[in-house]
Amino acid sequence: MGTVGYLLDTHTFLWAVCESHKLGVTGKQAMINSSEQIYVSAVSAYEITNKYRIGKLSGYENIATNYLEVLHSFGASELVITSQHANFAGSFNWSHRDPFDRILAAQATIEKLTLITNDSAFDSLPWVSVLW
Repeated sequence: MGTVGYLLDTHTFLWAVCESHKLGVTGKQAMINSSEQIYVSAVSAYEITNKYRIGKLSGYENIATNYLEVLHSFGASELVITSQHANFAGSFNWSHRDPFDRILAAQATIEKLTLITNDSAFDSLPWVSVLW
């Protein structure tokens, strides 16, 4: 596919919508000043609603219950998960086992997107372009 733009990690999306003061300066400026498209993975919808359901994201009810509306109001586009993303996420050698992060790394790689994240786990993946 080879999309160009930015992919927001789940926490980045949450903070960009609700707590922008938590964002890193470089990533925040990229989201504000860039003409590149901003994407949020479909895996983030699952992560947000699942964590909200089990009580780990209290305070984010609006995003959990109105995900697509919030996503579009924010000006981001949904990045669907393809079989190519899933296959790559399951196959690359990375000791990090978080399935959400593995999907994000695969999507960023395949779609040539810069991942905006504060998660240092991605530092061990030299092929993933990261901003914070």
